[in-house]
Amino acid sequence: MVDRAAGAVSLPDDWPAHPDLSLALNRMGSFDWDLDSGLMHLDQAALDVFDMAAAEYDGRPESLTSRVPPSEATRLDGLVSQALKGGSKTYGAYFRIRCRDGMLRWTHTQGSVQRDHAGRPYRIIGIVRDAAQELADSSARVELDAERRRQTSVVESTTAALAHARTVKDVIDVLKDSHGLEHLGATSLVMGLLESGRIHLVAEGPEGSFVPGTRYTRVDEQYPMSEVIRTLAPRFIESKEDFASSYPRLWPHISGLGITSAAYMPLIAQARPIGALGLLYRDKTGFTTEERNLLVALGSSIAQSLQRAVLFEQDHDLAEGLQQAMLPRRIPSVPGAQIAVRYRSARLGRDIGGDWYDIIPLPGGRVGAVIGDVQGHDTHAAAVMGQLRIVLRAYAAEGHTPATVMARASVFLHELDTERFATCIYAEADLTTGVVQIVRAGHIDPLLREDDGHCRRIPVNGGLPLGLSAEFGRLEYPVATVELDPGQTLLLYTDGLVEQPGSDLDDGMQLLTAAIRSGPRNLQLLADRLCEEVDERGGEDDVALLLLRRHGACAPQAGGRLQQHVAQNDPEALSSGRHMIRAAVRAWGAGDRSDEIELVADELITNALIHTDGGAIVTARVLPGPERRLRIEVEDPSSALPRRREAGESGVSGRGLMLVDRLADVWGVESRGSGKCVWCEFIVPARLHGRSATSPLPNGNRM
Repeated sequence: MVDRAAGAVSLPDDWPAHPDLSLALNRMGSFDWDLDSGLMHLDQAALDVFDMAAAEYDGRPESLTSRVPPSEATRLDGLVSQALKGGSKTYGAYFRIRCRDGMLRWTHTQGSVQRDHAGRPYRIIGIVRDAAQELADSSARVELDAERRRQTSVVESTTAALAHARTVKDVIDVLKDSHGLEHLGATSLVMGLLESGRIHLVAEGPEGSFVPGTRYTRVDEQYPMSEVIRTLAPRFIESKEDFASSYPRLWPHISGLGITSAAYMPLIAQARPIGALGLLYRDKTGFTTEERNLLVALGSSIAQSLQRAVLFEQDHDLAEGLQQAMLPRRIPSVPGAQIAVRYRSARLGRDIGGDWYDIIPLPGGRVGAVIGDVQGHDTHAAAVMGQLRIVLRAYAAEGHTPATVMARASVFLHELDTERFATCIYAEADLTTGVVQIVRAGHIDPLLREDDGHCRRIPVNGGLPLGLSAEFGRLEYPVATVELDPGQTLLLYTDGLVEQPGSDLDDGMQLLTAAIRSGPRNLQLLADRLCEEVDERGGEDDVALLLLRRHGACAPQAGGRLQQHVAQNDPEALSSGRHMIRAAVRAWGAGDRSDEIELVADELITNALIHTDGGAIVTARVLPGPERRLRIEVEDPSSALPRRREAGESGVSGRGLMLVDRLADVWGVESRGSGKCVWCEFIVPARLHGRSATSPLPNGNRM
């Protein structure tokens, strides 16, 4: 039943129509189908005809899918469409429904098409009735035979149903539910595919008919499928005696199944046999000339569909194998972190996509995490994905900043001989400090899961997708800096995890965050659960998922560093650079020198931005040696050396280098190509392990 107030649709004032009571008394139900809204009202008598409870029907014809077999639905849709387009006022048809107990039952429907003054159909009012008893009468059978002659031929209707089959299993399912095959009286079918000179049985026939040792058989053996493949001619077995004498090895195994005849056809595509189909009959002997011609034509149609299905599966397997080869074969062990990755391919029936993930170990306790998605669903997308993954890994390993890694990858994709673009997120995490630098190229924002399960979205200002940013000359990728405390988990994922047919992205994000909050704490189990959620809702896109959880702080290794680009006239970048320095010095254990280091670093960054024409690259690192030193470097594109000046009359300008000289243990200037680097070092107390209890990571600048 349908509640008119449930949806914002415009329905006729007299909708639904109220039929005469006599209809129900004659086991007839009525329907009122509003074509503009798509809603179809069924009264209780009509629901009884469909063997459905009122709660199972939501007012839309699609709700009847469980009761109307696909082949019947295809035929009815064609009949109604022809009536609407051809200007007919009425139509009628016999069709079968599948009852709750699985049995098929004949039903009849009649509809009256209502049109507006311009002749446009807007409404159909009609009846449905149980026609099982009617068709049991000989007079009704005559009427049905006349209707059959008016309908599309069995071959054409079966071919139409097979047009939507994309896999071998789809072909078998269509044939088992096929209106045409059942009208021919066949009770079951067997099918074999020719593979490397042997016949692989892919459909076994009725329950209990499988003969041990026949899963794979040779073409030269004495079986009906072997015979039709050898001779390329159909074989009609017209009686039990014919079956027993012609195939003595097979008949003893199936003689108790009530089979009285069979028809075996070679499946030939492009002049080559690709398999064989057998139809098994009960209570039937002999085949008329018309039946033989019909089955031969049917075999030709099935062969074409089967060849398409085999080629599709081969292409899908090739693409999936290519993608799996492009993805990391194993995830490296990263000290200080726990990592879980998952890749869920699209449901069989669609091409493979270009989703990928990667984990890149970097010097100094750092790790790079990548998630991305190349446009398209084909082998080309998978090939482009593999190349992008390699160059991203190479640029990161060369020591480039996250923004540079992303910009260079975009240039690479733009110069590649492809029209594809890709979305991507690259996150570089320093597991010693917990500082994570994130760059986003047209991708979905990452998520952060707290140790208690609470989940939130991390808004990251991003740039254009890879390839497009290079094409339009917009290679500036802003860097977001966040802190990952011990126990917190960073989640990177592709859109297949949140996109749902008919729903917007925000709805998908809400479902995802709810699943993360209620999911298990164990990272591997959580990753499995998120993929299961996609399967349960019928997700049709690829999914790549990467989860990175930080353990307790670990001691920095020699050569470890944090680095960030600070552009001119970018307050957010300047704030992010200061945030990086503050987090680094406190997490690395600078003790009571933390404030001095932050102040000196801020002076060097400010000087570079004020007195040069370009931005600055800020680097923080811990140097090994007898004395533990923390080094700050600020690199700019100007070759002009800084000089100490007396403070101006205001007492503000001119104190920068004096302050650096006073607070740093040592400082200096180095030439760097056409620019320079101003550096300073501070002796800091030795640290045994972990983060100082009195020096937690600052929380004030968390995103």
